[in-house]
Amino acid sequence: MSPTAFRRSIGSKLRLAMLGTTLAALLLAIGATTVYDLRTWHRGWIADVQAQADLLGHASADDLAAGNPGGAQDALAMLRLQPRLRSAAVYDAQGRLFAGWHAGGSEPPPATLARADAAAGTSHVLQVRAPIVDQGRALGTVTVRARDELDERIADYVAVSLGLILLAMAATWAVSGWLQAILTRPLAAMTDIARDAMQHGVLSRRAAKLGEDEVGELVDAFNGLLAEIERRKSEQETAAADKDREVAERRHAQQEVMRLNEELERRVRERTAQLEESNRDLIAATREAENANRAKSEFLSNMSHELRTPLNAIIGFGQLLNHEDAASAGPERSRGFVQHIVDAGNHLLTLINEILNLAQIESGKVSISLEPVDLREVLEECHALTHTASAQRGIRLVFPMETTLSVSADRTRLKQVLLNLLSNAVKYNREHGAVLVECTAGDEGRVRIAVQDTGPGLTSEQLRSLFQPFNRLGRDATIEGSGIGLVLSKRLVELMGGTIGVHSAPGIGSTFWIDLRSAALVRVDLASVAPRLPTPTELMGGDPQIATILCVDDNRANLALLTEALSLRTDCVVLTATDGQAGVDMARSHSPDVILMDNNMPVMSGREAMRVLREDPATAGIPIIAVSAAAMPNMVSSGLEQGYFRYLVKPYDLVDLTDAIDAAIDQARGGSAINVSSS
Repeated sequence: MSPTAFRRSIGSKLRLAMLGTTLAALLLAIGATTVYDLRTWHRGWIADVQAQADLLGHASADDLAAGNPGGAQDALAMLRLQPRLRSAAVYDAQGRLFAGWHAGGSEPPPATLARADAAAGTSHVLQVRAPIVDQGRALGTVTVRARDELDERIADYVAVSLGLILLAMAATWAVSGWLQAILTRPLAAMTDIARDAMQHGVLSRRAAKLGEDEVGELVDAFNGLLAEIERRKSEQETAAADKDREVAERRHAQQEVMRLNEELERRVRERTAQLEESNRDLIAATREAENANRAKSEFLSNMSHELRTPLNAIIGFGQLLNHEDAASAGPERSRGFVQHIVDAGNHLLTLINEILNLAQIESGKVSISLEPVDLREVLEECHALTHTASAQRGIRLVFPMETTLSVSADRTRLKQVLLNLLSNAVKYNREHGAVLVECTAGDEGRVRIAVQDTGPGLTSEQLRSLFQPFNRLGRDATIEGSGIGLVLSKRLVELMGGTIGVHSAPGIGSTFWIDLRSAALVRVDLASVAPRLPTPTELMGGDPQIATILCVDDNRANLALLTEALSLRTDCVVLTATDGQAGVDMARSHSPDVILMDNNMPVMSGREAMRVLREDPATAGIPIIAVSAAAMPNMVSSGLEQGYFRYLVKPYDLVDLTDAIDAAIDQARGGSAINVSSS
């Protein structure tokens, strides 16, 4: 608070307090009353206009059913008796204007119901609509637009409120002046007498008493005090008492200074200790930031190396195939080159998928669906998927003979983690070794799944760096791997509420384990409740007809790949276009059964082309399959929401492409399919 506020007189403070209290009370009362009245009036006005619309709907039902716009026009013309109604219209079941009326100076009703709805947001205009129903059959819609006088009423209330506030402030000002006179005049007199007594030693003056209230009692007490002071002034003991009091006050002041000095020293020591601790925290944070930056640089360097390795094979063998002497190499050697390119491409795709999965987990965009999972079924699937790789190296897989344990987990993610642990156990095992899988129930409702191998084991230094991306711990470079699998496994297990760990020693082998919460398994026999569905061939009643497939892609190589892949089918004819606009024109002129559409293209993107085709009744029913390199989950989900039949991510598997095309042809010919994405 400023010094000026402290220097205000009691009368001024009293007057300001009364004015402020009165103003606050008026504002609260007027505001509550105004809001309540405006809300009540506005709701009543909306109800009145809605009632007018309902009456018009009943009055126009017969005319609309009979196709007599004149009768509906007469019913609408009766609204001219309502000066606040601006326009009204009757629309048929197709949303076309059947009859309309508007007041002078207002806009006529739009020609279609859609345009009327689009114009409904105009300020100061209230629009309501009511359906026209005859014997349960929807015949059309009636819309009524009226003036929304809410702003005018608010302005009226504001004007009235300001007038009331000014009158109340004037009355309060007058009352506060009267109170100021009867309360502060005695106080001012006493202040003047006290000041005269202190400055000049005059103790004979007395304050005048104006009433028998508390102020009068204060005046009596003040006059009595002056009399007592005058009497004691003549006594010598007063001087001695004053001197002793001064000595005591000085002694007390000295003690207070000493206490404050000790307090200051204590605070200095505490502040020094806090600064030292802050410096230590700052040094630790700096080191942590440096370590994080160094880890990021190492991650990027390793990622660059891992991505360039398969790219080198792809580009190198591609150049060999493209060389002018490649024809003399023979078909067997060319097939070997192609196999190297396919293997490197698959490895590169695995790396990219793992990096994307890791990025999604770190950003919190991976959704986990926890449910009771039967470990027996998951382990059987993992055994089937790893049996071939283990048999090639003569490694024996030992799985539990029978287990009744179940855990709370995401079934797909749990299978992904177990496959990664089993794959590592096979890859880094010795020839003709063994891999042992065990499932045991632990304490506190936990279940442990352990994967033990007979490999070379890990040192303590390797264990400390085990869960770092692209860190393969100096393993044999001839063994394929990215070094990301264990990092992904750790993040996924933690998202499922579990823990992962490892026990290992050089020369003995390693045991990787995960702990998850146990769960009660609910079994349902789906075969007893799900009837067998007919196949597409049974639904179509024989051999499939020839289908027309339109491929739209601005990349010539990708377009050629689609054309070559579809040329292997004998039940389809392939059309091509190199941009979205050309694809729309081809679809309108040839009416294909299925469209394969890229997303990012010149002239018109794939999503824009899809919207154009969906808005055209002639092409709205054609299934459109997205074939795009935009692989982020939000891109896939948004594409399916916007209308893609399927969403295939490049590079795609030809089996997935064939399945998607078959499902789309089935839907185009009257079947049913479910929109899904494939990565």
